[in-house]
Amino acid sequence: MDVIVLGGGLMGTASAYFLGRRGARVTLIERNRIGTGATIASFGNIRRTGRHLAQLPLAHRSLRLWGEAEKMLGRDVEFRATGHIRLIFDEGSLADMRTYAEAARPWGLELEELGPREIRVRFPGLGPEAIAASFSPHDGSGNPRLIAPAFAEAARKLGAEIIEDAEVETIGHAGSGFVIATSKGAFGAECLLNAAGAWGARIAAGFGEEVPLDARGPQMGVTEPLPHRILPVVGIWTRDKDYGAYLRQVERGNIVFGGAAERVSVNLDPGHATADSIRLPVQLRAVARLLPAIARVAVIRTWSGCEGYVRDMLPVMGSSATTPGLFHAFGFCGHGFQLGPGVGDVMAELIMTDRCETPLEDFRIDRFSRAA
Repeated sequence: MDVIVLGGGLMGTASAYFLGRRGARVTLIERNRIGTGATIASFGNIRRTGRHLAQLPLAHRSLRLWGEAEKMLGRDVEFRATGHIRLIFDEGSLADMRTYAEAARPWGLELEELGPREIRVRFPGLGPEAIAASFSPHDGSGNPRLIAPAFAEAARKLGAEIIEDAEVETIGHAGSGFVIATSKGAFGAECLLNAAGAWGARIAAGFGEEVPLDARGPQMGVTEPLPHRILPVVGIWTRDKDYGAYLRQVERGNIVFGGAAERVSVNLDPGHATADSIRLPVQLRAVARLLPAIARVAVIRTWSGCEGYVRDMLPVMGSSATTPGLFHAFGFCGHGFQLGPGVGDVMAELIMTDRCETPLEDFRIDRFSRAA
């Protein structure tokens, strides 16, 4: 089977790799460079905690693949299962955490509840005012700059054609399949996978499938290197978006942080997102609630990227409801990094076998037309 994958982020490159493993002839087309867009903007969080319950089967499948990534791809993509801790500062958030933990348990996610003393002993320096925390020991982080290029290179070794800097001009569909005209020539295939991120809704609309999606950019930053002392990814349980910060320390010592800053609207033409330095002090105050020591550290870089947010905060995944041979995997709402390998594996299974062992019902593209 011939498959064209539109989009060279994590979802597209992982799909190209797993399609290649199943014997498909793949052409991947990317309008910029591999791994740009939402992937490069990612914090690198590999977490299951707090996910919509319907996402957990996909998240579990993906976590297994993260654990196999170095062997699979032939390079270290810096996946580290260092755990994920979410700090709690008020009783309302503690109740929210306990409710979620109880609901997630039947879905295969076990969260450990930590008291103040356990936090201080196991994770000194974190959240001195926290009254509790949840801890998921098997989650962790990976390097957003490495993962998509690694999948693309591994897909190339399986025979995939990777085409970068190619603007899509037209997408045609006939009984025999799809023809994509680009600035670098025309390409045909039996199947088309729309993994175009924030641009995915535009492609879907061309086939009569409307998705309420907004393009937005997060604000991320990184500090100067410090002695490496923080192992887990650190987040927070809170209902207040002004405190929704998160951080992790990479092995080189730098602290990567994000959250607590409103995501800005991004114009898809050209699709460039920029960080706003004016928002940095407020963001850092929220981060310092999790790690007070960050107040004395220099921030050396900030960045953003173009992410696609669907109205119901769930991705679009699965077969087209209007066009045979068309498949979608886009709109991961800023929390798709952990899911990436699983998405690629799932979409390859669905395209090549017309079935999938992981439930995708909640992510169907026709959920919006059915709701109307």
